[in-house]
Amino acid sequence: MTPANTARASQTKKRTRIQEENEERILDAALEIFSTYGLRGATVDQIAELAGMTKPNLLYYFRRKDDIYLAILSRTLELWLQPLETLGEGDDPITEIRAYIDRKLEISRDNPKASRLYAIEVLQGAPVIGTLLNNRLKTLVDSKAAVIRRWVDEGRLAPIDPYHLIFMIWATTQHYADFEVQVRAMLGDAADDNRHFDTATRTLEDIFLSGLLPKA
Repeated sequence: MTPANTARASQTKKRTRIQEENEERILDAALEIFSTYGLRGATVDQIAELAGMTKPNLLYYFRRKDDIYLAILSRTLELWLQPLETLGEGDDPITEIRAYIDRKLEISRDNPKASRLYAIEVLQGAPVIGTLLNNRLKTLVDSKAAVIRRWVDEGRLAPIDPYHLIFMIWATTQHYADFEVQVRAMLGDAADDNRHFDTATRTLEDIFLSGLLPKA
């Protein structure tokens, strides 16, 4: 069970569909509030109002403001880990890495506020999710690094360090969410309707994948 689940105050182990929907409503509202006011400035009353709930109703699901904050960060991390978890399930490493790059860019495009909130937490030293980074995230990255290293050893990828490849993919794809204001300031009209993500996808694919091809 993840820390986000243990933070929830539901009285039953198996949540109903309505309970799950209400929890998501709370987290969606909380993301807006935390993104605007930060952890310290946000209040449970603000989150409850935006979620369309009473404060006592909200506290049935989450005991404290910090529990809601942890649940949002955990949800964001799990969203990011989903495409990484599937890396290596196919037979062709170039196809697998292309799919990973594309999915990470889609997540940055569709969830910029969640990405920025997560980035702020990490920049502050990960005081809330440090345990998740050292356990859940590290375990998965270690396993996928081993997959990439095997591809290198088999001569199917150029000799690269798998950890730094993963870091580079994170840095370039998440940049479009974490520095969205800067990206849009530089691109101007080209960023309208998120059109720049098509160009970003092609560019990152070309650069990463050409560098990963084994040298003849």
